[in-house]
Amino acid sequence: MIGHGKLLKIYIGESAGHHGEPLYHTIIKKVKELGLAGATTVRGIEGFGANSVIHSVRFLTLSEDLPIVIEVVDTEEKISRLVDLLDGTITAGVLMTLQDVEIIKYEKAQK
Repeated sequence: MIGHGKLLKIYIGESAGHHGEPLYHTIIKKVKELGLAGATTVRGIEGFGANSVIHSVRFLTLSEDLPIVIEVVDTEEKISRLVDLLDGTITAGVLMTLQDVEIIKYEKAQK
């Protein structure tokens, strides 16, 4: 999978859930089920979304709703399928962006 691809970034709050589990975990499972190349979940230290409430990690306080970014890279076709599938899963509190990327190396790890 070398060449042109797409980078999907999904921004959600850490407390977002779906059927009793963290939404970010649900999304990662869907990415795997669809056979996409891979995904990474990154936990932010500070941020805010559409509600304009700042969530942050501060000394002596721990936010329970830190920003989460899920990054998925694959072909345009596979990313489109994922977005269609997620449309019914994520109903509020989300921002999704899509960028063109050039995939320069993709190799599976040796086991």
